[in-house]
Amino acid sequence: MEFGKMLHGGDYNPEQWLDRPDILDEDIRLMKQAHINCVTLGVFSWSVLERQEGEFCFDWLEEMIDRLYREGICTILATPTGGMPHWLTEKYPEVRQVQAEGRQNLPGKRHNFCYTSPKMRDLTGRIDRSLAQMSLRHEGIVMWHISNEMGGNFSDSACHCGQCQRAFREWLKEKYKTIEELNRAWWTVFWSHVYTDWEQIHSPVPHGENLVHGLNLDWRRFVTCQMTEFLKWEIASVREYSSLPVTTNFMYFFKPLDYDKMQRELDVVSWDSYPFWHKVKDETDMAVKAAACHSMMRSMKKKPFMLMESTPSVVNWRVNNPVKRPGMHMLSSMQAVAHGSATVQYFQWRKGRGSFEKFHGAVLDHKNDGNTRTFRDVADVGGRLAKMEGRILKTCNRPEIALIFDWENWWAVEDAAGPRLDLDYKKTFLQHYRAFWEAGLDVDIISMERELEGYRMVVAPLNYLYRKGYAERVERYVKEGGIYITTYWSGIVDDNDLCFTGEHPLEKVLGICQEEIDAPGEGFVNSITFLEKLYHTGDLCEIIHCKGARTVSVYMKEFYAGAPAVTENRYGDGRAYYLAAEFEQDFLNDFYREMTQEARIENPLGAKLPYGVTTALRKGEEDLIFVQNFNDCKVMVKTPGRFEEADSKIILDGEVWLEPFECKILTEI
Repeated sequence: MEFGKMLHGGDYNPEQWLDRPDILDEDIRLMKQAHINCVTLGVFSWSVLERQEGEFCFDWLEEMIDRLYREGICTILATPTGGMPHWLTEKYPEVRQVQAEGRQNLPGKRHNFCYTSPKMRDLTGRIDRSLAQMSLRHEGIVMWHISNEMGGNFSDSACHCGQCQRAFREWLKEKYKTIEELNRAWWTVFWSHVYTDWEQIHSPVPHGENLVHGLNLDWRRFVTCQMTEFLKWEIASVREYSSLPVTTNFMYFFKPLDYDKMQRELDVVSWDSYPFWHKVKDETDMAVKAAACHSMMRSMKKKPFMLMESTPSVVNWRVNNPVKRPGMHMLSSMQAVAHGSATVQYFQWRKGRGSFEKFHGAVLDHKNDGNTRTFRDVADVGGRLAKMEGRILKTCNRPEIALIFDWENWWAVEDAAGPRLDLDYKKTFLQHYRAFWEAGLDVDIISMERELEGYRMVVAPLNYLYRKGYAERVERYVKEGGIYITTYWSGIVDDNDLCFTGEHPLEKVLGICQEEIDAPGEGFVNSITFLEKLYHTGDLCEIIHCKGARTVSVYMKEFYAGAPAVTENRYGDGRAYYLAAEFEQDFLNDFYREMTQEARIENPLGAKLPYGVTTALRKGEEDLIFVQNFNDCKVMVKTPGRFEEADSKIILDGEVWLEPFECKILTEI
């Protein structure tokens, strides 16, 4: 992504104010004060851009693009398919989505369209091509924003209409070739659910079949495939005239769509970040979740990503919506930059006067223009980015550690009827991620389809489903010297969600065999010791046997007291560890600290960090260290090195003091 500057701006909706030229004049004056250099136009503008079918009205948009550009503000131009105009849904009702229970949605809300519908694709292609033709006249446009938060409507991301059912069956035919092979892969002989004709297959729904796990898994894959095809359709439409880079904005751990697959169609990855700051006094849990998403977005292409939306103040869709406390806007914005973002952008520039998001935070409120704390916070971020952009843009994060997060595994592990019905893959993943965050170690977050070479350590928590070829890549990685760490309830099923029989796919690498897994109640908490410290287990305890591995820790209670709970196995030039039980956060922190120390991996300060403080390293000709304090109090980090503050040139020797919610950018000297 080469814009030559850090982009600072966000969604701008001048179409809501076309009857107020004074407002539009004021917007540009205040944008310049706030160091805004980029806005996104047209996100939900379809009804204003095409008032009736084929009746395009781009004059206001073109005038605004040129006006902004004259003032040094570039435009990210959106395709407007996130919300459909009423003339469209009235004339072509077949484009509206059908819910799982078979009821077709009425017009309204967002993303209320069938992504399989030929008519929807025709209408989308027409307006996208028209916008792309128009874009050739305006050098102020720098990239395309395809639709908005795809699949993110207020109910289900999937459409269950007849068109989608037919497309699903064709997708299955392409994958399995024969109905016999599908029955084998889905294990349909169970409960006598064998299919004898493709037409018998229906999407999983509450009032029909939804207990065949292979069906459920393939339906989710199909939904991602169809939404990705729709994304590709839009991209192809603008590409007929425009060669500008394209993106679409992802969301926080969005389960319905496999973002790792979708991102392959994009030039740049972007996402919308809305952490629940100040939900409780301790901000660390929320900081970990936001950091994990930033890391994931960067890791998809191993390049800088875009923070496409964030709120400069509040949101309006939670039960309680606290404003950002002093310092938090700068900190949360710089957190994104610390993990690889090349932008800080907002939803939205100015609050609208009506409808659902009229109280959603914005740079400008309904009153007071620029005379607000929020506006000053935004201007401070813009000023800092402008000052530092020449140094930041030459860097990107290059972690030595990777964590496996895989959508297909997520779908499968939470669909499995056992060993507990409340298995939470995301929660488990974040507990492991948090151990590295607290140590100040940045990580890449990758799917099972990615290559592992180049990482010194790979961690795969709750890795229940193994994609085709995954076990072979892990074996090669460990044999060549890598450190691989995985957990209980891993290597259980193949990519059809069929249980492996015989030995674990990585039995030689891990040096263990699994026998059974215990899901004890609260009265049966087990314990282990590690490095002479006592730790408790959680809701799952797997009973395993060593087959070459060394026992590191054993269970202390129950009939499996003395059985291995943590193992190490040397394989080739590398090592593989197995955590047979769910463990508390303290154990994960201490275990990974021991593993990284043995591997001589340390945070860029070479320091033990206080609680709530973390670091991230952007590497380049000049490495930049982002030290972030998520505590609402002043803290100090003792470090053996000497550092210079990139903003102020102040030298820090042995001590780094951080104000409440402060992010310092340091260079080592």
